[in-house]
Amino acid sequence: MMRLAVVGNPGNRRVALFAAAVARAGLPAPAVYPWHSVLSGGPVPGVGETVRVDSPGEDAEVDRLLRGAATAAAPGEIVGGAAAYAGLGVALDRIASGGGRLLNPPGDILAMSDKRRCHALLHEAGIPVPPALPPIDGYASLRAAMRASGWARVFVKPAHGSSASGVLALAVAGSRIQATTSVETGDDGRLYNNLRVRRYEDEAAIARIVDRLAPDGLHVERWYPKASLGDRVLDLRVLMIAGSPSHVVARAGRTPLTNLHLGNSRGDVAAVRAAAGPKAWAEAMATCASVAECFPGSLHVGVDLMFRSGWRGHAVAEVNAFGDLLVGLDTYDAEVAALDRWAGACMS
Repeated sequence: MMRLAVVGNPGNRRVALFAAAVARAGLPAPAVYPWHSVLSGGPVPGVGETVRVDSPGEDAEVDRLLRGAATAAAPGEIVGGAAAYAGLGVALDRIASGGGRLLNPPGDILAMSDKRRCHALLHEAGIPVPPALPPIDGYASLRAAMRASGWARVFVKPAHGSSASGVLALAVAGSRIQATTSVETGDDGRLYNNLRVRRYEDEAAIARIVDRLAPDGLHVERWYPKASLGDRVLDLRVLMIAGSPSHVVARAGRTPLTNLHLGNSRGDVAAVRAAAGPKAWAEAMATCASVAECFPGSLHVGVDLMFRSGWRGHAVAEVNAFGDLLVGLDTYDAEVAALDRWAGACMS
């Protein structure tokens, strides 16, 4: 019988939901290897264990260890993305060295967790993605690159961010400028991820945010005009399990940032599918399958897919290594059920 293990944060809902799905499948409880222990030199999964590597997020001490920092970040603080990414790479190598069979290998996780690498990989594979600017190192170079490209609207994304943390939807029209973002600037100049989306129209304030984010790396894409239903723009989270689309969530909002935790709502997937039409929907799901093929060692891949305004085409916005937490859906049960099929395909 398969011996399952999970590297995660004990007490986190991700670990609990996975363990519950394993129990419902009649399998022995997975061994839990805490991220804190792994990052502190503790044991890692070994030979004979089939290992799920879960998100290290939502734990301030784990974040501190990943960044190699002396103190924990303040709640919601946006800091040290590049250091955390480097720490994640070291930790994943250590996990892999234990000899367990990983359900999501280090190379896949790291590629999905760097927006620049992931965008380049997808573009090379012929997958539709918004065009991106060359590397920028701050606000001045961002505006210069926008002028050179002729782009008036862009999305500015921290290279290693998640959950829209640090993302700015930036629009320029003549002397006017507006940034839509969940970033809040503290009195001390530090940046925080807030659950309320706000708009900045003061260029100096926007420049300070971009310049504060830039040292950890930025990825800038041309603003993709999303399709809408009613008065809400939308995109999709498509969970691919063992290479096939398994679950779809529509995320709808009145701002360019559609993440559900920012006060947006789940849209009607059937209505989205009907609006897109059978041909466009099938083409979009085929694109998601092509994305999964770029990460053949991963049991699950979360694809954020955008339909273009007027339902004229689609593009991939993001790919998420830990994108299977879709509250209210049986994503973990589906992953456990697919284990044997996925393992057999990987061995063939």
